[in-house]
Amino acid sequence: MAKGKGAGKSLVRATLAIHEPPSGKSTTPGGLMQMFSFEFNPSQLTLSRRAEWKATPAPAVREGSKPEFMGTEPRSMSLEIFLDSSARPTGNTVLKKVESLLSCCEVTPKSFARKQPSPPWVIFEWGSFSTARFTAYVASIEASYTLFSTTGVPIRATCQMQLNEIPSKTKGQNPTSGALTAQRVHRVVAGDSLQSLAWSEYGNANAWRAIAEINGIDDPSRLPTGTELVLPSAEEVRH
Repeated sequence: MAKGKGAGKSLVRATLAIHEPPSGKSTTPGGLMQMFSFEFNPSQLTLSRRAEWKATPAPAVREGSKPEFMGTEPRSMSLEIFLDSSARPTGNTVLKKVESLLSCCEVTPKSFARKQPSPPWVIFEWGSFSTARFTAYVASIEASYTLFSTTGVPIRATCQMQLNEIPSKTKGQNPTSGALTAQRVHRVVAGDSLQSLAWSEYGNANAWRAIAEINGIDDPSRLPTGTELVLPSAEEVRH
């Protein structure tokens, strides 16, 4: 049943990094609030982008006037998220995961406290699929519960998610191209420290502060194995 959905449990899992919105006019996401890991990769997703053109009719022009380019709209992406805990019918995993997705449309307490109310900013990532990786906000979430336990708790659900890009001042590049503007996610392994990550990623151990800031880390000495960290771009660290 669950095996018929998406790519199944492949080696490379899709993730949705849920961040605090930035303060001020920054276009860099704030600290990492949660890393939502997909149990089943999407079976399909849809990316779209539109270019706006304007054509003004002119009576003197027989074949129509030349259209004028007005600008390019941000990208949008829609995808399906499949959740299934039927193997553990007494748990509430599906319920909790749907709640975490729905909260992406709610104002975060921190942004409300600093009088800049905003829902979280998110970054979808799936291996080297760089075209689908951009900073976005969640425009909509629709959850369909399709299976319930004997106590009425949902144990299977399908969520339709719509993401709209939040453009940055500097266009991001392919994360595999070595571009300065690429961010990526690193899973902490035994022996990792913020200083060692900063050295291997940027050639500067002092850049650990930038990693700590973007991930909302207060105590850099506590870095549990398995934690997923967003590594800022080299350009962000430099500034």
